[in-house]
Amino acid sequence: MTAFLLIWSPRKWPWPDLPEVCDAFVRAKAQKQLVIDSWGCGFSRSLMAGDRIFIHRVAKEPKGLFASGWVTRAPYEVPDAARKRGYRLCIDFSYDWVVDGHQEVVVTRDELRAHPFSVQTWDAQTSGNVIKPMVEGALEKLWAERTSGRRGSPTALGAMVTAAQAPG
Repeated sequence: MTAFLLIWSPRKWPWPDLPEVCDAFVRAKAQKQLVIDSWGCGFSRSLMAGDRIFIHRVAKEPKGLFASGWVTRAPYEVPDAARKRGYRLCIDFSYDWVVDGHQEVVVTRDELRAHPFSVQTWDAQTSGNVIKPMVEGALEKLWAERTSGRRGSPTALGAMVTAAQAPG
C-alpha cells in the first residue's frame, strides 16, 4: 500500500460544505457506511484503489492534516476548460476520518516539521504526492493515537464498496 498527500488551500477553494461532510461522516460511520468524495490529484496517475490518502490544509491556519481515507477509484479525467490540457485528474475516495479543517486539524503543520516527518515535503502546490515510506509508518501510528485508532482498512473498504456498487 502507498500513501498519498492531498492538498487543500482555503485561499483557492473555501470548501463551505466541509462541516456538512463532517456531519455526514459521523452519521455514516455510526451506520457502518461510507462517505465517498472526489479530489483533484494534480498530475499523478499513480494512485490506485486501496491506496491511503491524507488531506493537508495549507496557506491559512489551522495548517495540518485533518482527514484521511482510502482511494476507491484511480485517477480519471474530468473536462476542465480552465486547464491548459483541457481536463484535470481526479480520484474518488472514502473518508475514514475527517474533522472540520476550518476549525481544527489532527496533526499540526508544526508537528510535521519534526523528525521523522520533516523529510517529507508537506507544503506541495498540488495533490497526489507520495508520502515517503519512512514517514508513512510514523504518521499512521500518530494518526491512530489521535483518532483512537478509528480507521477502516482497505479490505473492509473493498467489501463495502463492492456491496455499494452491487446492482439493487
